[in-house]
Amino acid sequence: MYPDRVLSGMRPTGSMHLGHYHGVLKNWIKLQHEHECLFMVADWHALTTHYDDPSHMETHVWDMVIDWLAAGVDPKQATLFIQSRVPEHAELHLILSMMTPLGWLERVPTYKEQQEKLTDKDLSTYGFLGYPLLQAADILIYRANQVPVGEDQIPHIEFTREVARRFNHLYGREPGFNEKALAAVKKLGSKKAKLYLELRNRYQEQGEEEALEQAHEIISETQNLTVADRERVFGYLEGSGKMILVEPQSILTEESRLLGLDGQKMSKSYNNAISLRDDEETVTKKIRTMPTDPARVRRTDPGDPNRCPVFSFHRTYSDEKTCDWVVEGCKSAAIGCLECKQPVIDKVNAELKPMQEKAQIYTSDPTLVKNIIADGCERAQKIANDTLRDVREATGLSYS
Repeated sequence: MYPDRVLSGMRPTGSMHLGHYHGVLKNWIKLQHEHECLFMVADWHALTTHYDDPSHMETHVWDMVIDWLAAGVDPKQATLFIQSRVPEHAELHLILSMMTPLGWLERVPTYKEQQEKLTDKDLSTYGFLGYPLLQAADILIYRANQVPVGEDQIPHIEFTREVARRFNHLYGREPGFNEKALAAVKKLGSKKAKLYLELRNRYQEQGEEEALEQAHEIISETQNLTVADRERVFGYLEGSGKMILVEPQSILTEESRLLGLDGQKMSKSYNNAISLRDDEETVTKKIRTMPTDPARVRRTDPGDPNRCPVFSFHRTYSDEKTCDWVVEGCKSAAIGCLECKQPVIDKVNAELKPMQEKAQIYTSDPTLVKNIIADGCERAQKIANDTLRDVREATGLSYS
């Protein structure tokens, strides 16, 4: 089996805001302590919708990486890299495009949705159509078995699983597979090999999931199998072939409850975001001028916190006691809107201060950031090369 590995990425859009922090970065910081993680700057993906104006790409890349580091993504715990600096992504994407049916790409839900939403862009390009396949290559090149995604991205992971399954079906049957698999089974030892074959028959003839699990345990406990033999034994057990590309699973990430300053999704394009590098004065001004429940025209008018964007900030930042104070005070008009906003202002500024101090270290020494990314790209490329070597061999592109 391949190692437990997580792959996640972001398109470079420049400096991060609180929506990114609570929606993605806090989850990355947790995952980096639990799994082997690779975090990718998806710059090629940025070109799928912004190919006509790449002028801000470089600035956006470095600003985003600095914010990752300032927020707590640790290059000693995780691998940070830039997609285009690992060209193996592009080669795998090209190879996969040879065997991926066109209809699979056209039926991805986000394809038509994005075309309808981004009407100001000409998205009649292969790059936009092939975006899910490039995303699949990003995941499969690292044999990542876990990918943190929001609910809207689950179809992309299922698409990636289908691509991996088709590739393994087409190319996983190496010449003499059965003979090599049976030779590998013998390495389990006579007693375990006999039990393995019995369990295999029970699984393949009667579909016993328990037999499959027991056989998996036998293989996992055996230390003297090479990676190739281990994959042959797993493939022989399940009636497939050698598993070259790993089918990933989705890790469903909880959507951030933090809305933008106007109650919509937080986004720079909506001009409703608080940047991770906004200073104390800017944060205070943005929150103090936030719209509140329209029913509170005067200070003495009662309101409903559920109709007020400020309350989404309280849900994220305030304890239960403070939230109860807000609900009661707003509904009874016992507190004014500015009074309600002050605890949020204090908490947001307290959260951002250490990030901004850390960001200052990296902005004052750009070489430090570039070295972190260079190291990350080197580590990522090493893993990608291992996968691509097997892919080339399977597709007849490995010439001696």
